[in-house]
Amino acid sequence: MPTELTHDSTSATVSIDGVEFHYHEAGSGRPLIMLHGSGPGVTAWSNFQHNLEFFAQHFRVVMPDLPGFGATELPELKEVYTLAGARWITRLMDRLDIESAVLVGNSMGGAVAAEMAAHFPERVERIAIMGSGGLSRSLFQTEPSEGFQRLFAFLQDPTRARMIEWINTMVHDKSLVTDELVDERMANATADGVLDRTRAVFGAMFNPTLRETYTPLWTHLETITTPTLMLWGREDRMLPYDQAHLANRWMPDVELHTFANCGHWIQVERKRDFERVVLEFLTRDSD
Repeated sequence: MPTELTHDSTSATVSIDGVEFHYHEAGSGRPLIMLHGSGPGVTAWSNFQHNLEFFAQHFRVVMPDLPGFGATELPELKEVYTLAGARWITRLMDRLDIESAVLVGNSMGGAVAAEMAAHFPERVERIAIMGSGGLSRSLFQTEPSEGFQRLFAFLQDPTRARMIEWINTMVHDKSLVTDELVDERMANATADGVLDRTRAVFGAMFNPTLRETYTPLWTHLETITTPTLMLWGREDRMLPYDQAHLANRWMPDVELHTFANCGHWIQVERKRDFERVVLEFLTRDSD
């Protein structure tokens, strides 16, 4: 493993069914796939770059840019995005000769991981999902949430001010909202073609025609038997904390870890605690 894991030193691309799929890889051993969320300007690297070195000491880490994000092309979407994303990740696993893996998923990436556990359980050994989508409906908060409202406002009018407003809903500690972070996300979000792809992704998440043939995760939680760790920031304004409780009640093999004074980006705000708790959970059955 290189002394320093950089974007370029870990970067790779493969072609899957004619779609160019970009990912980062580092480390060796048991495969760990880390799935990013859906915010404007998101990539696998922007989501998990500061966690890669830690996990690469214990796993063969693969961090893909999900379809339509980062440097991965957007294929035609004929079903709800999270289920389509699950199918594409299994294809990536096939391409990388990964029979099964443990998964970490943030937000939408958590929903993709849960879809994999529901539909392809033989490919998924354990999942650790943080502020995950798809597992509930809000009981005590607005629908859509404040975070989603800010996100949609940016997609309609992608200004720097609206990017800052959205990032402010991601974290509890506002000192983390630096000019460097805003500049990075703005550059990613407004690169050629990115906004159109992001809008298409959200269109496939909420398209009523596609949803006619889709069974939402939260309606069949009792069938997801994969050992699951849910992590949630109590101050999450994107996918509010109350959404944790339906899955915590109905999934057969689930644990819930709550972080006080923490928003949606647990891997950033509580980096060391996040890494410690997730590592313990993912390696528990290998002791």
